[in-house]
Amino acid sequence: MQFVQYHNQERVAYVTLNRPDKRNALNEQVVQELKDAFSKAEKDENAKVIVLRAEGKVFCAGADLEYLQTLQKNTYEQNLADSMHLKELFEMIYTHPKVVIAQIHGHAIAGGAGLATVCDFSFAVPDAQFGYTEVKIGFVPAIVSVFLMRKIGEGRAKELLLSGDLISAQKAFEYGLINEVVPTENLENRVREFALHLCKSNSAISMQITKSMVAQLSTMAVAEALNFAAQQNALARQTADCKKGIQAFLEKKTLEW
Repeated sequence: MQFVQYHNQERVAYVTLNRPDKRNALNEQVVQELKDAFSKAEKDENAKVIVLRAEGKVFCAGADLEYLQTLQKNTYEQNLADSMHLKELFEMIYTHPKVVIAQIHGHAIAGGAGLATVCDFSFAVPDAQFGYTEVKIGFVPAIVSVFLMRKIGEGRAKELLLSGDLISAQKAFEYGLINEVVPTENLENRVREFALHLCKSNSAISMQITKSMVAQLSTMAVAEALNFAAQQNALARQTADCKKGIQAFLEKKTLEW
């Protein structure tokens, strides 16, 4: 891959945007390479958790403006296909069977903020700024709005999507967009520490089932959601991990997954 790097270390798959000269901006090729990397992580038996990060000063500046210029010549059908391409990436990360952690060392703007939104956990440095700036160039933050409203609620989502203004990492934390603000010099170690904590402390199958369950519950009515949750409870009890975990608990043994 030209713009995305992939490597596995200590059961953590690192997916790294590597287009620093363009502020890791997204175009058709970058989106495809990210999809390829996340597909690879899904099949990687040695990867239990995924970290999404980037090279350069910016995490991701959103869509490549030169690329957007070429899209102006496209037909509706061509633009729809391109939009579906990005939709598939966001959906892939949001529904990925493995936990995805965003390591945000710089600004995350427009599509870059979208990437942060769909990750399960996000850690950012104090200087990082976030913004869904599409309305400022006559565009629409369409795909990300689906995930942002789920994450922080309609009121906060409207504020960010309609204003298009940038917010600080601290405000992003207060809004529930990110999980933690970390000093710049500590970011890499903090993310690694958290990723390894998940690897060692939690069952992979349990995290997978829980992540999938959370994604589905928010679209269900209460009665349907409760029935679905009961089914997931019953299914989880049959897994080897559950049997192993309960046995260790009963025998008062320390369990490392």
